[in-house]
Amino acid sequence: MTLLNDPRPISADSHALEGPEVFEGLPEKFGDEAPRVVSKEGAGEFIVIPNNPKRSRNVAYMALAGTRLDYDKPLPREHASKPGAGSIDDPEIQAYINGGYAAMRAGLTDGARRPDDQDIDGVSAEILYPGWFPMFSLSDLDLMIALQRNYNNWMHAQSVASKGRLVGLAALPVQRPEVALAELERVIKLGYKGVVIPSNAPRGLRYCDDAYEPMWALAEEAGLPVAFHVACMSHVPDWLKASASRDPIVNYAGSPALIHDTMVELMVRGVCAEHPNLKFVLAEFNAGWIAHWLDKVQQGWAREYAKDSSSTPPVDVMEIWKRQFFATIEDDTAALGTRELIGEESLLWGSDYPHTDSTWPCSTQVLNEMFENYTAETRDKITRTNVANLYSL
Repeated sequence: MTLLNDPRPISADSHALEGPEVFEGLPEKFGDEAPRVVSKEGAGEFIVIPNNPKRSRNVAYMALAGTRLDYDKPLPREHASKPGAGSIDDPEIQAYINGGYAAMRAGLTDGARRPDDQDIDGVSAEILYPGWFPMFSLSDLDLMIALQRNYNNWMHAQSVASKGRLVGLAALPVQRPEVALAELERVIKLGYKGVVIPSNAPRGLRYCDDAYEPMWALAEEAGLPVAFHVACMSHVPDWLKASASRDPIVNYAGSPALIHDTMVELMVRGVCAEHPNLKFVLAEFNAGWIAHWLDKVQQGWAREYAKDSSSTPPVDVMEIWKRQFFATIEDDTAALGTRELIGEESLLWGSDYPHTDSTWPCSTQVLNEMFENYTAETRDKITRTNVANLYSL
């Protein structure tokens, strides 16, 4: 029995909600540099780093889609689009924020109950990314390594409890390539089907550096896709800091730029040529921009070679994309319009549950509207079989 026996969609991009147990033991070993869950009377529960209060985060903000069944009136939704985000002032959201884990749906904290939420949405399974993104960028590397190991153990237990309907991705601490390799070896033995690493290489490194060669080789040999999720960064790059003065809507709309450096490191600077069977996933960057961007990369590579014939001769980056890359979409109809350029086999639908941008609990309706002018075969590929084949489900 496999998930392909279930005709319902598989979300290629959903999220965990880390519970207190993910952070157990860290404060005792790392003191006030370590994250932990703290209850604040009348205000809910927070993931807090005492020495870095700016990173304090109310856990409810990581799971706001879970409130949507509590509204007296459904949130407004445009055709082929996810529900509106609602207002932070809504009483339902305020009760959720102030209530902490106890106010949440059971499926957000218990892997055995997550299938209940999937069934409401008409989904058979979910590929799960972390919910607390700072786990990829802690300055104390020993702490970060310990946290990611905790997370991977916890996520494995959640996946087992779901009886196969949660497919968690393991986090790798790429700031220390040799430790990332050792953790990759460990999670392969645990039965993980994929990993997630920061969308940008650590400061001073590139993913095409020799230090990462053993990690790429092992992932390729094991058949584990390597995923990058928007906002899961190893550090905030200088160019992004410099853009802080721009209109925030400009920065939001330009979020795909967060993966561009990494894509060039992989596609142009040798990783894909060396590992042609290694698969990469761009999660929550959407995909309507990809065809145009790859065309510009092709032009840039040709211009570079024309100026320096000792550099690597250009190859067809669109072929690299179709061979090795995948992108998740939510209600990105622009991506569907470019599917013949980038290949519909490279597109993976995801609900983003339980984040604000999620299509939950309206995923079935959203998909019906998104694919109303497309064949059943195209819909089935993008919502189910592509992801099942990628992760060997």
